[in-house]
This record gives sequence, C-alpha cells and structure tokens, in this order.
Amino acid sequence: TICQLHWREAACTRRCSRDRRHTEGRRAAVRGGAAALSTQLPRTMLSRLLKDHQAKQNERKELQEKRRREAVVAATRLTEALVDHLNVGVAQAYVNQRKLDNEVKTLQIQAAQFAKQTQQWLGMVDNFNQALKEIGDVENWARSIEMDMRTIATALEYVYKGQLQPAT
Repeated sequence: TICQLHWREAACTRRCSRDRRHTEGRRAAVRGGAAALSTQLPRTMLSRLLKDHQAKQNERKELQEKRRREAVVAATRLTEALVDHLNVGVAQAYVNQRKLDNEVKTLQIQAAQFAKQTQQWLGMVDNFNQALKEIGDVENWARSIEMDMRTIATALEYVYKGQLQPAT
C-alpha cells in the first residue's frame, strides 16, 4: 500500500494516523529494524529512489557546471575590463614616448645645426682677427715706409738746400 512506502514521512503519519493497519505496520517495522524495512520495500522502490538520487545528482552537477561556466565568463569579462583599463594607460604612455622620441630627434638635429653654425661663426671671427692683424701689419709697414720716406725726403731736402747754398 501507499502507506507502507512512505511510513517515515510526517505527512503520512498525519494522513494515516487513523488507519489502524498502517499504525500497526509502522510499529512492526520499527520493531523489526532494518531487516524488516528492507523486506517491506519492494525492488521498484529502491530503483526509483536510486533514479531519483541520480537525477538529483545530475541536476546538481549541471547546476554546478552552469555556475562554473558563469564564473569563467565573469572572470573573463573582468580580466578583459582590467586589461582594457591598463591598455588605455599603456597606449597613452606609448603615444607620449613616441612624441618624446620625435622631439629628441628634432632637438638633436637642431643642436647639430647650431654646432655647425657656431663653428662657421668661429671660423669667420678667426679670419676677421687675422685680417685685422694683417691690416695692423700693413699699417705698421706703411708707417715704417712713411718714416723711411720722410727720412729720405728730409735728407734729400738737406742735400738740395746744401747744394743751393754754396752756389750762391
């Protein structure tokens, strides 16, 4: 009967408490222990319990697998979000680094041009100094020649005056 199949459940006790046969069967099953219980339960009941148990285990496994997949998806999304967040900073740093590299190259080129121009200016200043020295030398030479010429002119003048005076 149905009562023998579910005699341990509280609902059965409530429903079948007035049924004397069930109450007596229940007392006998309790007195007989596990051996009496196993003989009273039919094989189909055990297989049904086993199938129910396996079905519940499969449900739990499926639920656990579903939760595991959801956790993997959530972890993947979190990782992607973190990587994207970090990549923004890295990309900005990379752009800044490229700008700095370009500025450094430009500055190096300009510094090389300035050094070349400075060398040219130094060469021009040296040439100018040399020219000034030469002018100073020419001026000095000209003074020297001028003094020599005055000396000669004065000597010639004395000679000329000296020749004119005795003749008179």
